[in-house]
Amino acid sequence: MSLEVTRDRFLGGRVIADQPKHGFRAGHDTVLLAAAVPAGAGDQVLELGSGAGIASLCLAHRVPGVTVLGLEIDAELVRIANANAGLNSMSHRARFETADIVTFRHTQIFHHVFFNPPFHPDTGQASPEPSRDRAKRDADDAITRWTRVALALTKEGGTVTAILRADRVGEMLMEAAGARVIVLPLIPKPGLMPKRSIVRIVKGQHGGLVHAPGLTLHEVDGRNTEAAEAVLRHGQALPFA
Repeated sequence: MSLEVTRDRFLGGRVIADQPKHGFRAGHDTVLLAAAVPAGAGDQVLELGSGAGIASLCLAHRVPGVTVLGLEIDAELVRIANANAGLNSMSHRARFETADIVTFRHTQIFHHVFFNPPFHPDTGQASPEPSRDRAKRDADDAITRWTRVALALTKEGGTVTAILRADRVGEMLMEAAGARVIVLPLIPKPGLMPKRSIVRIVKGQHGGLVHAPGLTLHEVDGRNTEAAEAVLRHGQALPFA
């Protein structure tokens, strides 16, 4: 049975996509992650846990010459993602396959790999919606295992990028093995501590841990900051310093 979907707009309407009405739904985290991938024209990029394909399509819109493969365990979401690629005239550059990320084997090595793993602790309350629970609650050490898979599938000098709960960044850093790592905190409002961080590992490049200036998402009154609007609405890349 097909999932009930809504048709939503991202990047100020530049990307239009269907996604499940119930369960995990793409939002700011999805767009911010796509904006953090430092891909260029001609690069081949892999997304782990691609869902309805929205992050991959946002990346493909921002970088016209990039090609993206998305892997997703839910076959119905893969169907929706490929339909979304067609809806945005991107089927020639973005495609999606059904796969279990942990057991996935591929002969291709990618310039960049990115993902938004289940990052809420397994001790948290389970969602009554199975797809949402799988996407949000880490019942299988996903951060560590997905990072290992991502690094194995990334070329030397390429990057692995993920968005995580700020208090779980250390789990990804443990897999970086001395590589250059940049952490960019996402700050909800001025004066608040970050709830999310984006982590970028540069494979094969040494240099230790670098903390980039944080991106503040909202003003005190709740409006998006200009810096956040540039990424979320206008499709600009998320700057890492």
